Amino acid sequence: MKNGSFGGDILILEALNVTYQSSIPAFILLLLIYIFIMVSNIGLVVLITMERSLHQPMYLLLCNMSINDVFGATIVIPHVLRDILASDSLRYIRYNDCVVQAFCVHLHASASHTVLMSMAFDRYVAICNPLRYATIMTHRMVVGLSVTEWGTAFVMVLILIGLSVRLPRCRSVILNPFCDNASLFKLSCESVLINNIYGLSYVVVLLGSSICSVTLTYMKIAAVCLRSKNKVLNSKALQTCATHLAVYVFLLVAGFIIVILHRFPQHADHRKVAAVMGHVVLPALNAVIYGLQIKEVRQRIMVLFHNNKCSFKRCKKTQDANTI
Repeated sequence: MKNGSFGGDILILEALNVTYQSSIPAFILLLLIYIFIMVSNIGLVVLITMERSLHQPMYLLLCNMSINDVFGATIVIPHVLRDILASDSLRYIRYNDCVVQAFCVHLHASASHTVLMSMAFDRYVAICNPLRYATIMTHRMVVGLSVTEWGTAFVMVLILIGLSVRLPRCRSVILNPFCDNASLFKLSCESVLINNIYGLSYVVVLLGSSICSVTLTYMKIAAVCLRSKNKVLNSKALQTCATHLAVYVFLLVAGFIIVILHRFPQHADHRKVAAVMGHVVLPALNAVIYGLQIKEVRQRIMVLFHNNKCSFKRCKKTQDANTI
């Protein structure tokens, strides 16, 4: 059976199990979170770009995370918001749009790991080789790490989705509120052995390299902190590493929950919620954790608010004087 011979190009998406009474509150809550994700992450990128004092490797690598969070949230949340308000219980999407969405969803997930690996490397150099930090973490190195992050994720996901696109289709229902690779190859009635083998290899390589690199990095950082008697260095290293590890652990837990729930069809509703939350909670948390925990960024935000407040007071005094 040729690809596209079943049901044309229109696929059916299974929506979230949201009652009519809770649809409006769910829509408003999700919309507010999406606005917060966009404003906070874009604001963080603009702040780092505008402030020359923040043109440091750690903050430039942080921009990659913020851009990836905006990208990941935009791929999923507007689509889910539209479907929450849809009157029909069935939601439709074109096959080509589904493929693009699945590619972007996995690119966001993969880049989340590669970006965190680069940030872990930056912290390792800063804490374990502080005297060589400026020599190692040059702008050229930052550009190279950024290209590697996105390039590696792009190639791996391109192969992953390509293997699913090649399969002929005999079904038209996507068992998810948005498209992903598992939903794509489940449309086929043919053997998906190659997809499962590459998918497993993809997960092992991505998560294996991610877990190993982050674990080794922080073990070396912990060893340096234990040997060092510099309390200021240890405190700063602990704060930075704890922030990074909190984000990384949440990313792993969210990913494992989604993968595990894909194996249990009876928990389909829980899987749908977990899949959406993975693209909602983490981007929001990243902006809060990094925006408020990093001292330099927090200071710049306070300065901006202080300047705006002073400007508002001056304008109000001028208006009062003119009125008098």
